[in-house]
Amino acid sequence: MKVARFSTPGDDPRFAIVDLDEETGEQQLVVLAGDPMFAGYQPTGERVPLASAKLLAPVIPRSKVVCVGLNYAEHAKDMAANVDAPANPLIFLKPNTAVVGPGDFIQIPPVEGRITHESELVIVIGKIAKQVPAERWADYIFGYTIGNDVSARDQMFADGQWARAKGYDTFAPLGPWIETELDPSNLEISSTVDGEPRRHGNTKDLIHGIPELIAYVSDVWTMLPGDVIFTGTPSGLGGFVHGQTIECTIEGIGTLSNPARHRDGAE
Repeated sequence: MKVARFSTPGDDPRFAIVDLDEETGEQQLVVLAGDPMFAGYQPTGERVPLASAKLLAPVIPRSKVVCVGLNYAEHAKDMAANVDAPANPLIFLKPNTAVVGPGDFIQIPPVEGRITHESELVIVIGKIAKQVPAERWADYIFGYTIGNDVSARDQMFADGQWARAKGYDTFAPLGPWIETELDPSNLEISSTVDGEPRRHGNTKDLIHGIPELIAYVSDVWTMLPGDVIFTGTPSGLGGFVHGQTIECTIEGIGTLSNPARHRDGAE
């Protein structure tokens, strides 16, 4: 099922299940009494047309946004001049203040060089996970969503590490919802910028698969409910500029769309 977080005018953010109204053919939100990750699925009886709601980031990580670099062989070649991909997952962190939702602006900071997007399958952790055996990976996953790992690419190389280049506010769009019933092993991933095809790949080509990532990451950090793991991006062009719209699509989930603009409002 698809679990959304949304708002309507005058109301605080709420959670809902995305449902199709068979009579009208329109998508509706079946409003839940609380966060289903903690309160279960308790419908209130209220239904809200999806078209009249604003979708928000489906989860705000309580402590960590974990990302995995160079996790598709072709993308590793793009980034590392044809050197071999890392033997172990290359993991790094973004602050949770980087998270924004569907339709929110990616704010381009006043830095020199390229700003790039990376369309990625994102794991949403459902319960406290520490030193999880790879064979028990599925027990700790609440669901999956789409993420856009935005980077100030030239700053990555100038700094010699990735914290600033990937940690700016708005550099981790998530959405449009969490899919709780999904086989992540063979999903098409793609992205466009203003409708122009950019990245493309399939999760079957992950170098380090989801069981390995859950085990590896949870050995390093205690993962809390609502924390997320970006699993890596496939190959392709990633650059975008002010005024363009980036759309990341994953089979079985949907499309995450975000426009970009200069942070200072300059044209």
